[in-house]
Amino acid sequence: MKLIETPIDPEEIEKLEVGDAFYITGTIFTARDAAHEKLLEIDDDEVPIDPSKYAMFHCGPAITKEEGEWKVVSAGPTTSIRMEIFEDDFIERFGTKIIIGKGGMAERTLKALGENGAVYCQYTGGAGALMANAIKEVEDVHFLEELGVPEAIWMFRVEEAGPFLVTMDSHGNSIHDDVDQEVSKNLEKVKADL
Repeated sequence: MKLIETPIDPEEIEKLEVGDAFYITGTIFTARDAAHEKLLEIDDDEVPIDPSKYAMFHCGPAITKEEGEWKVVSAGPTTSIRMEIFEDDFIERFGTKIIIGKGGMAERTLKALGENGAVYCQYTGGAGALMANAIKEVEDVHFLEELGVPEAIWMFRVEEAGPFLVTMDSHGNSIHDDVDQEVSKNLEKVKADL
């Protein structure tokens, strides 16, 4: 299975298609609702990271501090559709190339992925402990006091984290759209049979 390393090579991401799976080694960062909103409202010189270099993970991790070191207990994906209102602007402004979450996203995000050579990927819900095992170090945390543990931007160094499945690509393809269409078609068939 494919291994992607950070900093991200944009050309490598543009080649990914729906159905491709891969692992990541390098740095990923977490961003949920509050982190999206915070980064979009501040000036460029206040943004503490370069979101174009790393995979973004929709995640509110469970983290403890042991002997002065952060330890990730669980890092499962959060429902991505909550970020739909921000994601197109976020991708456009920051050039983020890999977004990881669960449940899929909608039309605005799909359009932004196409315009910016990016992908949306699924990570299995309920596998937070598996992801925690792939996190070798908490490299940094931003806006912790302001946003709190689940909403802060955590920078994780990971080794072979994943697998991640591409469900929306930069070529306009979305498994989520395909599933919606199939469900609608089957629902109409069931209604017709009643």
